[in-house]
Amino acid sequence: MDLRLLLLWIPLSLALEVTLMNTKQETSDLKWTVYPKADGQWDETSGLDEEMTPVRTYEICKVNLPGQNNWLRTNYIRRSPARYVYVEITFTVVECASLEHAGRSCKETFNLYYYQSSTDLANDHFPPWLENPWVKVDTVAADFLGRPGGRGVSARPNVKTLRIGPLTGAGFYLAFQDQGACMALLAVRVFYRLCPAVVASLARFPGTVSEGLVVSAEGSCVEGAEGSLGRRPTMYCREDGEWAKPAAGECVCVAGREEKDGRTKCMACPVGTFKPDVGEMPCQPCPLNSHSSAPGATVCGCKLGYYRAPGDAPTAPCSTPPSAPRSIVAHVNGSTADLDWSEPLDSGGRGDLYYEVQCMECAGGGPCSPCTRLSFFPRPNRLVERKLRVSGLRPRVTYNFRVLALNGVTERSGVGAMGEELNVTTNRDVPLPVTGIQQTAASENSLTLRWIPPQPPSLSRGNILDYEVKYYEKDQEKPLMMFLKTTGSEAHLVGLRAGAVYVVQVRARTEAGYGAFSGDTLFQTLSQDPERAQPQVGLIAGTAGVGIILVIAVIIVAVVCVRKHGVNKDSEYCDKPPQYLIGHSTKLYIDPFTYEDPNEAVREFAKEIDVSYVKIEEVIGAGEFGEVCRGRLKVPGKKENYVAIKTLKGGYTERQRREFLSEASIMGQFQHPNIIHLEGVITNNCPVMIITEYMENGALDSFLRQNDGQFTPIQLVGMLRGIASGMRYLSEMNYVHRDLAARNILVNSNLVCKVSDFGLSRFLQEGSTDPTYTSCLGGKIPIRWTAPEAIAFRKFTSASDVWGYGIVMWEVMSFGERPYWDMSNQDVINAIEQDYRLPAPPDCPSALHQLMLDCWQRDRAARPRFSEIVSSLDKLIRNPASLKITAAREQHGTSQPLLDQRTPHYSSFATVGEWLQAIKMGRYEEGFRSAGFTTFGRVRQITAEDLLRMGVTLAGHQKKILSSLQQILPADKASAGPCY
Repeated sequence: MDLRLLLLWIPLSLALEVTLMNTKQETSDLKWTVYPKADGQWDETSGLDEEMTPVRTYEICKVNLPGQNNWLRTNYIRRSPARYVYVEITFTVVECASLEHAGRSCKETFNLYYYQSSTDLANDHFPPWLENPWVKVDTVAADFLGRPGGRGVSARPNVKTLRIGPLTGAGFYLAFQDQGACMALLAVRVFYRLCPAVVASLARFPGTVSEGLVVSAEGSCVEGAEGSLGRRPTMYCREDGEWAKPAAGECVCVAGREEKDGRTKCMACPVGTFKPDVGEMPCQPCPLNSHSSAPGATVCGCKLGYYRAPGDAPTAPCSTPPSAPRSIVAHVNGSTADLDWSEPLDSGGRGDLYYEVQCMECAGGGPCSPCTRLSFFPRPNRLVERKLRVSGLRPRVTYNFRVLALNGVTERSGVGAMGEELNVTTNRDVPLPVTGIQQTAASENSLTLRWIPPQPPSLSRGNILDYEVKYYEKDQEKPLMMFLKTTGSEAHLVGLRAGAVYVVQVRARTEAGYGAFSGDTLFQTLSQDPERAQPQVGLIAGTAGVGIILVIAVIIVAVVCVRKHGVNKDSEYCDKPPQYLIGHSTKLYIDPFTYEDPNEAVREFAKEIDVSYVKIEEVIGAGEFGEVCRGRLKVPGKKENYVAIKTLKGGYTERQRREFLSEASIMGQFQHPNIIHLEGVITNNCPVMIITEYMENGALDSFLRQNDGQFTPIQLVGMLRGIASGMRYLSEMNYVHRDLAARNILVNSNLVCKVSDFGLSRFLQEGSTDPTYTSCLGGKIPIRWTAPEAIAFRKFTSASDVWGYGIVMWEVMSFGERPYWDMSNQDVINAIEQDYRLPAPPDCPSALHQLMLDCWQRDRAARPRFSEIVSSLDKLIRNPASLKITAAREQHGTSQPLLDQRTPHYSSFATVGEWLQAIKMGRYEEGFRSAGFTTFGRVRQITAEDLLRMGVTLAGHQKKILSSLQQILPADKASAGPCY
C-alpha cells in the first residue's frame, strides 16, 4: 500500500503526547552544563513566560567577538519506549543589524545536537565538546527577529519542533551550540507521540508509540467477531500520533450477530430475525413461512407444514409439496404415445417443480404389471417439460400412466407425491414386432438381411406399407445411428466398416402407424483381405473427402433438428437425443443470436446465481450497459471468491437486455485458462448482472502503462504466449473475436493474461460515441486494431484476429503506447494501404517485431495461424538469448518514417510542463514544480536521484525522461543562448 495515501486518511482518534522533559514545569535551577566555563557564556536566569508564569531560561549574547563556540548540555533524558522523540524549542533571537557592537561574525542561528548513552555518564569533559561524537539534528533559524527597545529587547518568541531518532540507547543528552548569536532559550520540551487505545472496525487496538512515517499495529476482534479472510486486523499509527483507517484484515461479525454502535460491537440478532453467515450484512427478517424463537439465530426454522430442501440456502423461504398435475392427454400413433399435461394449481412456492411418469401394463384381463419393454423420451424421471414420448406399445394392450408432481421438499414432507392417472388402449391394427432377422449375404462393407413379416392384422387398415431398419456399430461410446426404409422384407446395408459388429433393429408400418422395433440382432462384416488392402488405399483416399462432407452434413442436420425441437412427419428422426444423430464431434461455438428465443441460449450456457450469494463492494468502472463492480461470491458449500460484476442499468429495452446477456451466452461456452471465466448470471432480479472471475490488475494496456519498464522481455513474451493460447482455443472453436486489443485483455495477480470482452456486436449498432470504434460501412470498427479486409469489406475471420494480435504485441512491447500515436483513424487507414507498418518499439527483440510484421501481411492467407504463433513464442521462451537481439528502428516497406518519435528541442516548448506532456510524463509535473525544476536551465542538471525524490520510481519512466534530456543536451552545449 502507498504510504502517502495513509497520510490522507481521516484520523480515528486524537493523538497523545508523552512528555519526557519540560523546562516550564521545573521549579528550581536546571543546572545544565555549559562549555567553556567562563563569564559571558550561557547564563541561567529566571523569567516570566507569556502567561506570566515563572520559568527558567538560558541566555547568551556574545556578538562582538569572532570564533564563538559556546555549548549548553541538558541533563540525562530517558527515552522510555520511543525510538523517535520530538524537541519543542521556544526561543528568541535578536537581529544582528540592530545591535551596535555586533561584528561580522554575528549569527542569527544556533545548532542542536544529541548524544545517546545507556547510562548517565556525562561530566564536564565527556562527551567531548565536538560535533563528533555528537549527532547534529539541525541548524535552527528564527522566523521572527527581535530588536533592542527602550527597556531591553522586544522579540516575538519562536517555536520550532525537531525530530530525533532512531534512538537505541536507554537515554540521551541534548546540546545547544551558539556560534555568535544574541538569543535566549525560553523553554525546551522533549516528548514522543502515542496513538491511544481505540476500538474501530470491530477490533481493539492497543496504545502504540508513533515511529517514523507510519507504524502498523495488530489488534484483536471484539466479542462476537472474527478476522476477515483469516487475517488479523491491522491499523496504522501515523507520525502525528493519530490512527489511520484500518488497512487490512478487518473484523466481521460472526453468524447470528450484526454490527452496532458505529462498528464497535457485535450484537445478537433479535427474535424474528437471523444472519446465516459471517460478514458485514445486517440481521434480516426470517424468510416466508419460518421463524426464530431466540436471539442470535443463524437460521429460521420452518413453520408447521412447511419445509426446506437439503440444498436450500438458509435465506430461502419454507415451502410445501406441489398439488397434482392436471388434464393428462395422450396422442397415440401406432406403437407411440405422446403424453402431455397441465401444471399443478399449486407449485408449493418453489421453482424446482419436476415430474415423474409411472407406467403399468394390463393385457388379456390378467393382473397389471410394470412396463418393462417401453422406451421413454427424454426419460420418465426428473422431467421438467410437461410432455413425454412413449415408444414400443404393443397392440390390443391397455397401459395405465400416472403422472406425479414433485419438488425439492416432497421427500422431506413425508407425504407421497400427488398424481393423476390416464388409461390408454392401443389399436389392434398396429403391426406386431418383426422377428426372425437373418443374414443372407455379407462383404467387407455391406450386409444383406431378411426377416419374417409379422402376422397381418385382421382389419383392412393392417396392410404393411413398409419397414424401417435402424443400425449402428456396436461398442461405440456415441454411436452414429443410421436408418434405411424398404418396402420388402429384406434390406441391403452398405458403407459399413470391415470386420465390425453392427446392431440391427427393424419395425413395420401400417396405416395405423409404426409397430415396435424388434430386439437387438448382431451381424458382422467380413474382415479385410491383406492381399487386397494395398490396392484399396487409393480408393480410401479418394472417398475420404466425400465422407467428411457427409459427416458435416449430418452434424448440420442434427443441430438444426435438436434446436427446433420440431416434430416432423417421421418424428423419430428428430426427437432422439443429439448423440443418436451426430455421434462423436468436436465442440464448436454456437452463436446465441441463432436461437429464436435468446433467453434459451442464456439458460443453456450460463448458470443462474441466487442474488443472495453476491455482495457488491465497490464500483470499479463503467461498461456500455451500466456499471462494473468488484464484489464477493459465496455459494453455499464453496469458498468465497472475489468476482467482477457487470450490471445492466435501469430503463433498458428488451433489445439491450438481449445484447447484454449475449456476452454471457458466449463466455459460458468457453473453458480455458486464458479466457475470462463466467461464474454465472442473475436474471431474476433487478439489476440484471453478469458475474465473472475478478482480475486484480485490470486491463492490460493501463497495467503496462502503470508499470512502464518494470518487466523483462521474457516476462512480456510469457504474457503474449498466454493471449495467443487463448486465441488459439477460440479459433479452434470457430469463434472470431473482432475486438482483440490490450484494453480487452485482463491481468490477474499472477500476471496471467485472459481474453475478455465478447460483446463487439453492440458496437455494430449506430450511435456509439466511443472514438475507438469508428463508423465504417454501416458499423463500428476499432480501426487501429482491425485488418484491412475487415475495414473495407467486413471480412472478419480468424486471420483478421491475427492482425489484431500483432497490434496487441506492439502494445505490450511498448508498455501500453497507443498504436499509431496521435494519427487520425483515416490517416491510419491510408498509411496501411500504402504498406506502412508500425516500427519496432524501443528495445524490442527482432524476432518479436518480425512476428508482428508476419501478422500484418496484406494477404490474410499469408498470416500465421494462432497455433503457429504459440509455437513461435514457445521457441523464444526456450531460447532466451534470441530476445537479446533488438530490432533496428527503421520503417519497413517505405523509405520515410511513419512517425518521427524523437523529442523536439526544449526551445519548442514554453514551459517544463509542456515538455513533460509531450513525452507523456505529465503526471510528474507537480513533482517537478515542488522540487524547483521549473526552468530548463535546472532541468538540464537533473539526476536519477532527483527523479526518485520527486516520486518517479518506475525505471521505465526514469529512462524516458533521462533519454529525452540526452537529446536536449547536445544542442544546449553548442548554444550560447540564455537559460530559460
